[in-house]
Amino acid sequence: MKRQFERWLVAGVLSLASSTLCVGQDVIRPGDPWLDSHGQRIQAHGGGVTLYKDVYYWFGEDRTPSNDPDKRYVACYSSRDLVHWESRGQVLVLADPERLGPHWVLERPKVFVGRKGAKFVMYAHLDDAPYKLARVMVAVSDRIDGQYKYVKSFRPLGEESRDIGQFVDDDGSAYLIFESRPTKGFFVAKLTDDLMNVEKTAFIAAPLEGGALVHYGGFYYVVGSHMTGWRPNPNVYATASTLAGPWTEFSNLAAQEVNNYDSQSAMLLKVAGSKGTMVIFMGDLWRPHALWDSRYLWMPLEMGSRSMHLPPPQPWSLNVRKGETSLRSNVVPPTP
Repeated sequence: MKRQFERWLVAGVLSLASSTLCVGQDVIRPGDPWLDSHGQRIQAHGGGVTLYKDVYYWFGEDRTPSNDPDKRYVACYSSRDLVHWESRGQVLVLADPERLGPHWVLERPKVFVGRKGAKFVMYAHLDDAPYKLARVMVAVSDRIDGQYKYVKSFRPLGEESRDIGQFVDDDGSAYLIFESRPTKGFFVAKLTDDLMNVEKTAFIAAPLEGGALVHYGGFYYVVGSHMTGWRPNPNVYATASTLAGPWTEFSNLAAQEVNNYDSQSAMLLKVAGSKGTMVIFMGDLWRPHALWDSRYLWMPLEMGSRSMHLPPPQPWSLNVRKGETSLRSNVVPPTP
């Protein structure tokens, strides 16, 4: 997986001196180790970004090797520019909540903000080692970067739930996206007003995982990856004028042969500024034998009229206040 990704990235390389994203650097370099403000590797795998009071909060799986193997960890980072991130620590440290066994699973954490900002609710995929439980976990905190306390788990809409995603529409309505294997598709389910349960909104009949959603230019765009385990595959997208559909046929997000540049979709992040609106593809470059060393592929998507395209990974910069991005001419290969 790593060699294939490097081939695609090095295709455009004219090198600079360093290949590591250094503290203080104003460029996002897909595939490089991403460091926080203290020079430590960002551990936010399978994560999501929540905007609250003009600050972005990035939550994700903390796979640090020194973590207690009997517990599962979610880390939080904050940023005002989406480039420089300050660690807020491990906001969830959870022992096995339901006697799931030594290899129990907590994946893809996402945090939603209550309508008045009084409560913050974390959802995550909760499972046992054979992936038979297929539920979502719910934890709450009274601060967005505070300690989250486990509340419950359940199967949303009574359906199996594995990979989950999050979406907040322009009117503030919050949705949970979850893959349901027996139904051969995935659901977009609106969260109730208290954020503690879901209501059926839409079912998309496509056997995909890694669901991500964005509302842009009057249309909804949904992205997912095929079910190939840790192996990368061509991620695909479809569009609709309403969440209820009908949805178009799925098309490749990038050329078939590049396998989405070895990345799997995690979230589509819309950034609206004074001069424009951009959509950032947030993807994971999984390293299953060293998950702590998994990397991130963030790239601005090329958006058209009911079309989207993931360009080849290369260094880029952004201005969140203006809603503008720029690609850098000098491309740096990722650190091995």
